[in-house]
Amino acid sequence: MDIQVNGQPLFAYTGGKPFDAAKPTVVFIHGVLNDHSVWILQSRWFAHHGWNVLAIDLPGHCRSGGEPPASVEDAAALVPALLDALGVAQAALVGHSFGSLIALEAAARFPARVSHLALVGTAYPMKVSAALLEASLAAPRKAIDMVNVFSHSKLAPPPSSLGPGTWLHGSSRALMRRVLASNPKANVFHVGFKACDSYAGGEAAMDAVRCPVLFLLGSADQMTPPAATRSLAARAKGAQVVTVDAGHALMSEAPDAVLAALGQFLGAR
Repeated sequence: MDIQVNGQPLFAYTGGKPFDAAKPTVVFIHGVLNDHSVWILQSRWFAHHGWNVLAIDLPGHCRSGGEPPASVEDAAALVPALLDALGVAQAALVGHSFGSLIALEAAARFPARVSHLALVGTAYPMKVSAALLEASLAAPRKAIDMVNVFSHSKLAPPPSSLGPGTWLHGSSRALMRRVLASNPKANVFHVGFKACDSYAGGEAAMDAVRCPVLFLLGSADQMTPPAATRSLAARAKGAQVVTVDAGHALMSEAPDAVLAALGQFLGAR
């Protein structure tokens, strides 16, 4: 579905169901060099179980127009604008990696608009190594290879993932290359990494969150290790913490476990 948000087209995958403002809504926000497709299992399941699904492509990524957000704060401002464009008063936010910081900041700045906050593969601070930050600018394909090594704990998926023979590393690398090529005017890889690295408002944001919070973490995550959530989890009020057997790419490495955790947290129908 293409939606006009702040004068620019924003694409949101709806899970194959028409949007109905009377239903509860969940917004899925992807991370750096990803798009809406990383949520394919989770978004389709929620769409077929009583929810509106908005799995977005961030601005400047793939099917969405505009400039890629240069900061977490800029990206967070998209959330109320998206909900306003569709006549939705409140939504649950589910964000992965960079998307988790966006969801956190949005929940803090617009508490009346957010019913639940799920932080998937998150950390704070979300610092990016100098070598990787530089490579994302000077040698992005090399950086993509580096990220894929750090993001996966398995060479092959479990049977419930994308099917027998699926190669997690190869499919993830292909997606990242496609997202990078989707915007010839901006290096969305470097812009996203720099936004993660520069974000300094996580603890203050968590103090301002008023909705239920879920930390959904990968036990073998090297990009955002579970230990790196301690400062946020300590400030969250009554947060749930669920750890699954996966690396940073936990939506593809542990799809059923991620779906189960999100379904329980959101009280899925």
